[in-house]
Amino acid sequence: MNAPLPPNQSKFKVDMRLFWIFLKVNLLTTAGPTSVGLLYKETVGMILTEAQFVEAVGFSNLVPGSEALKLAMFIGYASGGIPGLIAALLGAIIPPTVIMLTVASILVRFQGQDWMAHFIKGMSPAVGVLLALVAWQLFRTGGQKSFKWRTVLIAVLSFIALVIFKIPPQYVLIGAGVVGLFLFR
Repeated sequence: MNAPLPPNQSKFKVDMRLFWIFLKVNLLTTAGPTSVGLLYKETVGMILTEAQFVEAVGFSNLVPGSEALKLAMFIGYASGGIPGLIAALLGAIIPPTVIMLTVASILVRFQGQDWMAHFIKGMSPAVGVLLALVAWQLFRTGGQKSFKWRTVLIAVLSFIALVIFKIPPQYVLIGAGVVGLFLFR
């Protein structure tokens, strides 16, 4: 799935661009799922096609681990091979490592205080809104008008599987992919 190099760009420039993209995404966002929207804007059309990005997000959700790291490895390898993977992974690892060391030292100092619990409760609705916006953006740009009803059908079936039947997300993704094989041919 290697994306072609942009004209007049060396492998080193692509690797540095991957490093910078993941460094920026991991500095500006605080969680894997919320980084998907920014990562979409930074990569689609410049490094990956939209189909490749959706494939990266889908496959990264199938395996356990950090969303940001899985996307870094997938996108890095897809666009730059092993050097791209290493560059993207370093860009993804450095910010959270430094930030976690800093935050952990602060939290240890302030743990148990009421204002900290209220601060965390206040962030929860904002995270929900961010996830909904990313989902809407992926849904909205998910295909041609003739495929919209199929996209809605898969979304509804996925929602039912997740909420009513409580099927684990990785199995819902695999099932949605299988349904897509039949609906989108």
